[in-house]
Amino acid sequence: MSLSKEEITALRQLGETYMAIASLPVQQEKVNLWKDLNRMSSQRPMVVIDQFPWNELEGANDKACGIKDPYWRDVELNLRQTIYKWNTCPVDMVVEPYITIPLSAECTRFGLHHDEESMALDEETTARSQHYSRTLKTMDDLEKIKDMKVSHDKALSEKHLDEAREIFSGTAPLKQGHGIQFHLGIWDDLSRFIGMEDVYYEILDNPDFLHACMDRLTDSAIAGIREANALQLHDDISNTCHCSYIYTDELLPGFGEGKGSVSSKSWAFGMAQLFTSVSPAATEEFETPYIKRMAKEFGMIYYGCCEREDDRLDIVKQIPNVKKISCSPWSDRKNFAEQIGRDHIMSNKPSPAFIATTSVNWQEVEDDLKLTRDIAKENGVNLEYILKDISTINNDPSRLTKWAETAMRIAEEW
Repeated sequence: MSLSKEEITALRQLGETYMAIASLPVQQEKVNLWKDLNRMSSQRPMVVIDQFPWNELEGANDKACGIKDPYWRDVELNLRQTIYKWNTCPVDMVVEPYITIPLSAECTRFGLHHDEESMALDEETTARSQHYSRTLKTMDDLEKIKDMKVSHDKALSEKHLDEAREIFSGTAPLKQGHGIQFHLGIWDDLSRFIGMEDVYYEILDNPDFLHACMDRLTDSAIAGIREANALQLHDDISNTCHCSYIYTDELLPGFGEGKGSVSSKSWAFGMAQLFTSVSPAATEEFETPYIKRMAKEFGMIYYGCCEREDDRLDIVKQIPNVKKISCSPWSDRKNFAEQIGRDHIMSNKPSPAFIATTSVNWQEVEDDLKLTRDIAKENGVNLEYILKDISTINNDPSRLTKWAETAMRIAEEW
């Protein structure tokens, strides 16, 4: 083993702290609440905070880690961040009663590198400004797109699991991860290969080229999905998908109780974020045919991220197996709640901008959360709040705690 005695001791201590949290009865209580939401019979809105500005959170970022080996450093970081979230802003998070040892599985995506320039005022920020130079210019360039390839280094996975047994012996139960959760938002990839501005021009000037790109990328993704099926490398035991907890009677009824490492027993997530700036008709033409082909391979789908969806919910709800739909700050919440119905979950994204500024107007935060809650309740909607994409808290970690307390109070007043 490459770890020193000091590194092993540090991991064991983190494991002990983690298990003290994971063993609390409240973890099962939260699972039950999530299952109620996900079977469309929620007791109250559920609350999540994720995608933290870790560079502003001392003791919970990479600088706090002491382990040199990259694999075990990632395990250390995950333990530190889980403990930090629980101690500061747990809301409705679930800490599972075992330590997950990641599987050494990989997916190549499309085999095509994007040419990127980035800049930031703070070099450690989690949100950089980026510019992409075009790498897909003509139909001939589509040959650059390769089928997704999925692989698993079984020997390395076994090595890591053996090491974990030695490290955490007598400290924590272990469960090895089951593989890959697929990201079906291939417009995110295509915008990097073409450039954000050029995508919008091409919708008007060269739609056949965009369709050819999307058709090839979709074929590539489906090849990867099916290869992962053959290798049984779909992650059916991850308890979140796109930051939302996914305990369900059908697919994940309890801690680590997946139904099989194939796509039909797993979740995936999709999105077309840049389509906030196009019409619903453009979404229907350029996104829907392709996401439908991929989504039908999976058991359940989380759809949407930062884009507007309220003006195209009728289109989104046609996606096979879609369960949760994002209601970002760009969506009209009233319009969204009136249309989503009882068969889908309204996954609301409160704006992280409220806690990013020099000072926070906490009354504004409270009013915003209450507005969403009341609109959802009036329409009989199953609701979750997910505060995510938090690029800054102006170096004031107490804001996360106060937001968590505020959101939980409002959710429990349901």
